[in-house]
Amino acid sequence: MSYIAVVGAGIIGVTIAFELQRRGRNVVLIDKDAPGMGASYGNMASIAVTEFMPASRPSIWSQMPKWLIDPEGPVRIRPSYLPKLAPWFLRFLEASRPARVRELEAAGAVLCRRVYEDLDVLLENTSLTHMLSPEGCLSLYAGEAEFKADRAHIEVLERFGFRYEVLVGNAIRDLEPALATKISRAVLFPDNRSVADPYRLVVALAEKFQALGGRIETGEVVGFEEGDGSVTAVRLKDGRRIPAAGTVLCAGAYTGRLSGLLGEPIPLETERGYHTQIMSPGVSMRHSIIWPARAFMVTPTAGGIRVGGTVEMAGLDAPADYRRAKVLVKRAKEALPDLRVDDASEWMGHRPALPDTVPVIGPSAKHRGIFYATGHGHLGLTYAATTARLIGDLVMGVEPPIDLKPYRVNRF
Repeated sequence: MSYIAVVGAGIIGVTIAFELQRRGRNVVLIDKDAPGMGASYGNMASIAVTEFMPASRPSIWSQMPKWLIDPEGPVRIRPSYLPKLAPWFLRFLEASRPARVRELEAAGAVLCRRVYEDLDVLLENTSLTHMLSPEGCLSLYAGEAEFKADRAHIEVLERFGFRYEVLVGNAIRDLEPALATKISRAVLFPDNRSVADPYRLVVALAEKFQALGGRIETGEVVGFEEGDGSVTAVRLKDGRRIPAAGTVLCAGAYTGRLSGLLGEPIPLETERGYHTQIMSPGVSMRHSIIWPARAFMVTPTAGGIRVGGTVEMAGLDAPADYRRAKVLVKRAKEALPDLRVDDASEWMGHRPALPDTVPVIGPSAKHRGIFYATGHGHLGLTYAATTARLIGDLVMGVEPPIDLKPYRVNRF
């Protein structure tokens, strides 16, 4: 039997596998771990359609020295990793040119504008609409200065037509009574909804995929077999080979290692993200909250609330530094004074990060039948259904609904 091999069983890979199987292809989903056990296990459960702006902007230049010396800062670069990070970081700085920032904003906005068009269809097709909360996200500000500092973000949203509402005083506590009175302004993003449990969503999608006849194989991909300019099989570490009529590489932060085996390097790094899952928080929340000046987010998800945020650049192999998770909880208590940290667990995962923030979605520039879906950063859950729609169209030979040139693999 001829299969499409989908390598990577996070939210991106599982959604792509389901979409292709639904369209009548025979699909094998391959991962060294069970579905959803990577970054999808601990993400912040947010459909963050207003957060598409590139991370690299002219304003970050003055902040870079802090990233090396402040272990509690919103961005942390481990000094020992800096030499390896340098080529990626130079591309990151290049992406901060004002003209390039505008291009990257537009590329992100195109994807975010169609998120619910694709996500609603996916959830309806899988009877999982109950997994999506109806509530949005509140962005918090302790005073006018913080609000003004975030004005550039709001102006970008205005330019691309995304919805928001400015709230002051008691209107904030009317929505979330547990918030501290020091929060004097907030912006409600009604379309930044959240998922009841991102890991359970991946597991449920994997089950739906299998119910349609999809196959899941556990194993680490270590190579490919080629013939006549196309990949004909995927090789696993245990010696197995899986014949493939087409291959989609969507292994998150590990995709760069796989693309390198095909002679198609991608400047993919990992943004190491931390969370604390609190099952007895002592407060109730309907909305997710984000406090830009404190660089943390809190989401009601997975049966409790999840506190996460910040970025650490230290590669795929360094041990976790859970001081960062503890700092985030300390900051969350500023917004939620009655927050208790009972029955809590800490987690670290690897977001796949490209220097220009825009994901790679599209065909290989070197090999027939190879497709990439990677580098979604902190928007993997947000972009999953749209990425699956686009990859599904490409694999099926259908013209995608958007121009994929901004997301091409050889743009670097």
